[in-house]
Amino acid sequence: MALAVAIVLVPLLIGFYLSWRATRLDRLHHRVETSWAALDAALLRRGAAVLDLAAADVLAADASRGLAEAATAARRAGSHEREFLESCLSSALRRELERPGLPEAAVPFLREITESAKGVHLARTFHNDAVADTRRARRSRLVRGLRLAGGADLPDFFEMDDHPPHTRRP
Repeated sequence: MALAVAIVLVPLLIGFYLSWRATRLDRLHHRVETSWAALDAALLRRGAAVLDLAAADVLAADASRGLAEAATAARRAGSHEREFLESCLSSALRRELERPGLPEAAVPFLREITESAKGVHLARTFHNDAVADTRRARRSRLVRGLRLAGGADLPDFFEMDDHPPHTRRP
């Protein structure tokens, strides 16, 4: 009798465990997708704030043009070049906004850009944490051997220069 119970109970417990692991992987992949959506929204918000500043005509014409070009390039970038172009936008922001003597009319724009840059940093941190957790779970021999992740692609980290500019108020 005990052998019959073990024959039924052991495969049942193994099935529950495998189901739990597969569900966990699915939740981790969903977390990566939602964190990517939040990061994408934060990047777009930062780009929009930069374009607003560039269109406001409060900076020198070449500075406004440079910021607008960097923001537009980052917005239109493909998935492979986006990290690089977003980093270029961060560098352009620091180069233009850390100069002394910014006009008083730029202050509301600077606040929005600084807040959105901090949002990018937070969103990127959460996204990369989700990617790290998912990659860690997928490294398991059990997950790889039984292909519990299905056909889902291995998520990638998003590495960029996301340090906000240190703006000096006029």
